[in-house]
Amino acid sequence: MPFEHHTPQRHCAVLGQPIAHSLSPVLHTAAYRAMGLDDWDYRSIEVGQDDLEAFLDSLDDTWAGLSLTMPLKRTIQPYGEPSNLWARELGVANTVVFDGTGPNRALKLFNTDVYGIARAFEEAGNRQTQTGAAKHAHRTAVILGNGNTATSALAACAMMGDVSDVVVAARHPDHNPGLAACGERHGMTVRLVPLADCILELEAADAVVNTIPAHGADVVAQALLDAGVDVHGMLLDVVYDPRPTALMRAWRERGGVAIGGEEMLLYQAVAQVLLMTGHAQSEDFDHCSTRTRDRTLETAMRAALEEAL
Repeated sequence: MPFEHHTPQRHCAVLGQPIAHSLSPVLHTAAYRAMGLDDWDYRSIEVGQDDLEAFLDSLDDTWAGLSLTMPLKRTIQPYGEPSNLWARELGVANTVVFDGTGPNRALKLFNTDVYGIARAFEEAGNRQTQTGAAKHAHRTAVILGNGNTATSALAACAMMGDVSDVVVAARHPDHNPGLAACGERHGMTVRLVPLADCILELEAADAVVNTIPAHGADVVAQALLDAGVDVHGMLLDVVYDPRPTALMRAWRERGGVAIGGEEMLLYQAVAQVLLMTGHAQSEDFDHCSTRTRDRTLETAMRAALEEAL
């Protein structure tokens, strides 16, 4: 079924600081072209925490939505209404959808990062099955890092449904104690350990998510190689520059399956596009079983992403 629209010029953007590296404009613009939304545009705008309120006040009714990256995913909370399960529970939102016009306009907040992580694992598992490999179970998981993305990764473990035990390894494991409580609410046991102590945990893990930005996980990659342990699980490294990361290379060398952060980036952006354009409901991305109604959208966005990378 083709996408239909009857709207005037509409604007969307990704906000953050720094923001020049963002691939969101590539993904969203490709989506608009695939959907026939020729009167929609999407840009990147550098906005810091202290600038957010003034920026929001400057937007008129032609604005449809915003994507949020560092450091705004928590800063946005006082300005809108958490409108899906994970935005409400985690207090972390990467998506704003404007609802209404004029003084009655509301900001609906969504978290599509959780969906993006869970779908990245699910799709990678499906590809493994199609090539004759056994589909991965994710009974035990390790999350590297304990910031906002780690919080979404923990929720993704809950969304996947078969994770029972999670280890969160970080340089300062006591900086986000709420992770353990979040896991417990979803029937998972969560342990917080120092990053230096995670090698044996990685060896036993069925699923691993690295959320440490830039080259922060390179030390883990080297420690994994130095230890000479074999791994069997699936790694999602949310970092996509460099591609592949040192951790992905080490993971594959020791026997595991590694997928890059571009997979999470793609699926969270698919959800964002559908929410911003009104083709999805608030609860549609609370579960990883949600599918886009037209694979053409996902295919177009993936092609644009691969070209950009």
